[in-house]
Amino acid sequence: MSNLPYHTYPGVGDFGRSHLNYSQAVRVGSQIHISGQGGWDPDATTPQLRETIVEEIAQAFSNVELALKTAGGKGFSQVWSVRSYHTEITDESTEAMVENFKKYMPNHMPIWTMVGVKQLALPTMHVEIEVVAVAE
Repeated sequence: MSNLPYHTYPGVGDFGRSHLNYSQAVRVGSQIHISGQGGWDPDATTPQLRETIVEEIAQAFSNVELALKTAGGKGFSQVWSVRSYHTEITDESTEAMVENFKKYMPNHMPIWTMVGVKQLALPTMHVEIEVVAVAE
C-alpha cells in the first residue's frame, strides 16, 4: 500500500530500504508497526551486531525505540504488543528480555509472544523484536 506513511532511520535503516526494499516502520491508522529490529549498531552502513546475547537484546530494544520515534511515536510507552524471535531461548535471553521490558515499559505490561526459530536474517543474529504501538 503505497499511500501509507513508511519510515526508516538513518544508517542500517537506509541500508534495509536501499538493499532489501523494506522500511523500519509504518503508520496504519492510529497504530505504528515496527519491523523486526535486531541488535545491530543503527549508525553503521551495514548491520554490525553486538557481541553477547544480552548486549544484542539491549540494542534491539534501543533500535525499536529509535524506529518508533522515527515514525513520530513517543517510544515504548505506546507499545501494546511485542513479538520476539530467538534462535535459542535460554534463561539468559529470557532474563535479558524481561529486564528490558522493565526498563522500557515500567508502567505497563504489553502482550508478548516469544518464538524460537532456526535462523534469522543474518547468520550471526540471535534475536529480532517487532512491536505494535498506538500512535496518540
